[in-house]
Amino acid sequence: MADEVRPLSDEERAELEALRAEKAAREKREQAARERAELEALRSESVKQSQPAKPRREASATAAARAAAEEDRRIREQRERGAKLMEPDDDLRMPLGQKLVLGVIALLVVIILFMSKFIG
Repeated sequence: MADEVRPLSDEERAELEALRAEKAAREKREQAARERAELEALRSESVKQSQPAKPRREASATAAARAAAEEDRRIREQRERGAKLMEPDDDLRMPLGQKLVLGVIALLVVIILFMSKFIG
């Protein structure tokens, strides 16, 4: 009976829709943050090109800000890849990362049982 496929109840369907809406909102916020970072980078590049004779101190501050923005973008991309690997998709299927973890655990259990039976 555990293998029997059942349609979603009204509560489960409502929860699924709420989670989908939450995911869409999160993706919109992340997209807006990426676009803001790109806008800031383009603005700073534009200002840099229009004022080629900047003092050295301002250039280093701009470079530091650009490096910080690049680091934030890189971290955000890594989080998105991690979420894609470890969070279920819209159909609530088990993601690849979780399958790999369960496979490794199962392999370790088999190795331990083999060792305890034949070696110990």
